[in-house]
Amino acid sequence: MRYGTGPLANTPTVVKNLVIINALMLLIKVMGDGQLLGYDLDEVLGMHYIGSPEFKPWQLVTYMFMHGNFWHLLSNMFGLFFLGSMLEYRWGSKRFLTYYMICGVGAAVLNMGVQAWEYSQIAAYLDPKDIAQFKLRGFEWINENFTTIEEVDPGWIKLAQLFYTPMVGASGAVFGILIAFGMLYPNTELMIFPLPIPIKAKYFVLLYGGYELYAGYASYAGLPGGGGNVAHFAHIGGLVVGFITVMIWKRRLPHT
Repeated sequence: MRYGTGPLANTPTVVKNLVIINALMLLIKVMGDGQLLGYDLDEVLGMHYIGSPEFKPWQLVTYMFMHGNFWHLLSNMFGLFFLGSMLEYRWGSKRFLTYYMICGVGAAVLNMGVQAWEYSQIAAYLDPKDIAQFKLRGFEWINENFTTIEEVDPGWIKLAQLFYTPMVGASGAVFGILIAFGMLYPNTELMIFPLPIPIKAKYFVLLYGGYELYAGYASYAGLPGGGGNVAHFAHIGGLVVGFITVMIWKRRLPHT
């Protein structure tokens, strides 16, 4: 009998456990058709806008353990597994987990800041009394005040998306891992599908960060490449918080 030959056998502790937890959460979600004990998992654990009646404080942490589907999970766990392992070996498990959580929570906070700006733009031309009723009664209020979807002001549709569409995924934390890897191993060459040639980590981070900035802007401006339901500003938040954290650690702990 042989031991320690599985795909996670030599993976550092925190990365391994994060991969397992994320995979288990998606499995529970799929097996229960999104439900557990009568609760919609994405609604309860996904990250809602702070002004939404669905917001709960624990969502700042739990959202990063939920994923929309298998491919969403796979893309995040790929980065966590290959890049995160090198960081955990370098930093140790405790510091790596601290960094991962800081980036994940920081990404959610920055995304909420963008959502707050978005809310201010929507609320500027909607009646505050109607908004209060919508917060209290949700889609019941919409159904009572509009006969067809064509009658609904686009502002109400945007507000409904803002209030009732939760953000899920470990992407913010994984983007934090990406920026840290680019800062600590800038000249390491990465093979990124579908690019046919290797690219240095520092250039890949710059290119990916630039794309996320454009995509985040495009998603609000209605330009091509906005990325649909992707929370680009959460990705940017992970990059920004990760960069700041690594810089602080470098100054305080030169051997970071």
